[in-house]
Amino acid sequence: MAESMQGMKRTCRCAELDESMIGQQLTLMGWCHKQRDLGGLVFITLRDRSGEVQLLIDETSPEDAQAKAALVRSEFVIAATGTLRKREAANPNMKTGQVELLVTELRILSESLTPPFYIEEEIDTKESLRLKYRYLDLRRPDMQSKMMLRHRITKLTRDYYDESGFLEIETPMLIRSTPEGARDYLVPSRVFPGQFFALPQSPQLYKQLLMLSGYDRYIQIARCFRDEDLRADRQPEFTQIDLEMAFVDMEDVIAVNEGYLKRLFSEIMGIEIELPLPRLSWHEAMERYGSDKPDLRIGMELKNISDLVADSSFKVFSDAIENGGSVRMIAVPDGSSLSRKEIDSLGEFVKTYRAKGLAWLTVEEKPRGSILKFVDTDLVQKMAERAGAQVGDLLLIVADKNEVVFDALGQLRCEVAKRMNMYSDEDYKLLWVTDFPLLEHDEEAGRYVAKHHPFTSPKDEDMELLETDPAAVRAKAYDIILNGTELGGGSIRIHDQKLQQKMFSLLGFSEEQAWNRFGYLLEAFKYGVPPHGGLAFGLDRLVMLLTHSESIRDVIAFPKVQNSSCLMTDAPGDVDQSQLEELGLLLDPKIQQEMEGSEQD
Repeated sequence: MAESMQGMKRTCRCAELDESMIGQQLTLMGWCHKQRDLGGLVFITLRDRSGEVQLLIDETSPEDAQAKAALVRSEFVIAATGTLRKREAANPNMKTGQVELLVTELRILSESLTPPFYIEEEIDTKESLRLKYRYLDLRRPDMQSKMMLRHRITKLTRDYYDESGFLEIETPMLIRSTPEGARDYLVPSRVFPGQFFALPQSPQLYKQLLMLSGYDRYIQIARCFRDEDLRADRQPEFTQIDLEMAFVDMEDVIAVNEGYLKRLFSEIMGIEIELPLPRLSWHEAMERYGSDKPDLRIGMELKNISDLVADSSFKVFSDAIENGGSVRMIAVPDGSSLSRKEIDSLGEFVKTYRAKGLAWLTVEEKPRGSILKFVDTDLVQKMAERAGAQVGDLLLIVADKNEVVFDALGQLRCEVAKRMNMYSDEDYKLLWVTDFPLLEHDEEAGRYVAKHHPFTSPKDEDMELLETDPAAVRAKAYDIILNGTELGGGSIRIHDQKLQQKMFSLLGFSEEQAWNRFGYLLEAFKYGVPPHGGLAFGLDRLVMLLTHSESIRDVIAFPKVQNSSCLMTDAPGDVDQSQLEELGLLLDPKIQQEMEGSEQD
């Protein structure tokens, strides 16, 4: 039976004990991690979020404490009072391994069933089981360490931006639906039947309105919602470090956020990063790395060899060039040691990125490769020189449309580096990617879409191209990249109403459609808008990378799974018919039948 805490007050957390406290009478509370009953001598490892300490119950302990100690099992919640003493056999693997608490009073505050998995670090348990019992998973020391690091990052963030003159201002969760790329989560209105709020994909319009309102530096740890397909670093609800600044240009925004990153890495990771961070234009990043999120820990830059193979009898190469594409390659250091099976698996890998196949050649005195009958030794040597390859390296080649070549080789260089252990997780490479295209053409929709969002300003020197060559216009946009992952991104915004209307027109919105969707912003723009710009970091991704987690699910307390459901609470779930009627909603008869059928099953 559970006992009361009445009369007991916790002195401190378990791992806060040290040898300076020996001889003091203390009260500790937490969970039993292990209990060892040696007959007349019981050892209990007590755990809380700070760590562990050993409790000792021996023949000098009161009989009541001895009796209860024999009953304690793993994950029982207990309270213990006693005297701290030096351990006879120290445990160097425990922070408190030099001391133990000799118990004089023990209370069982709550009993526990045997957990479905061990409450310890790095367990080999299916993620679905961990997520079903997330409250137990969150007890594990490595999970608690991640949650505490997340807290420290959030606190540092607030402190840094506060010291830099930013005001933390909350923006609404129930907003008007606006097209921002992903599907909105919709919330039906009871007061306005047939009408809906949306949950914000970001606070974008509100933070721009705050600039117009005179709050020239805004910050928010913002919850955002997007109804899109998930992957390792996506969730339907996620958290951004969202900020906006007025009377600034791109250099101002970059400078204040580089200062944030320097402080973050120094205080959280103990790593000093050099400023300014390196920068690449979007075009250069694509040409050199095949990605606008390049991982600078990895070499193997892409090399264009279209000119070298333009006259090749190999039809794959010649066709790609004739159709406006290119032939490019990477050189894998010591890659000639890879087996044919390993190289073939890389060929299958690039096919997942729409490449038709992968050609390969070894840089050796007698080259080997899949296209040797189409190239001579002299051409192999020229390719090797173009790549800066050495004897023993492996050339991997893709020919196709440029976007396919970039995507396939950009992903391939990362995959090869991962398989061959070419980098360390403890190495952190940050950079800015700038000068993104303002627009990209959506062939399916037959119109331009915004590369970032419709409020991003074109570069001043490209303004005239809006009329003649919109695809060539570059944006005042910038992304911050860490080890091949986008940590955040932002832009200088359009603050001129005419230019904003021009942007809407390029995106296929009529004036009426633009006012219907963004009318409140366009109306506000009539009343004096300062030049402004901002950026948003993905807090979940940031914590994921700094803790070397494989998924952002590991750094979010209660995440969703691949289909956006919650295994712990079984959300989403049914609601009462009366609730639907109150909102004026009817379920599709087919869905109703499916639900009734699943209930019968």
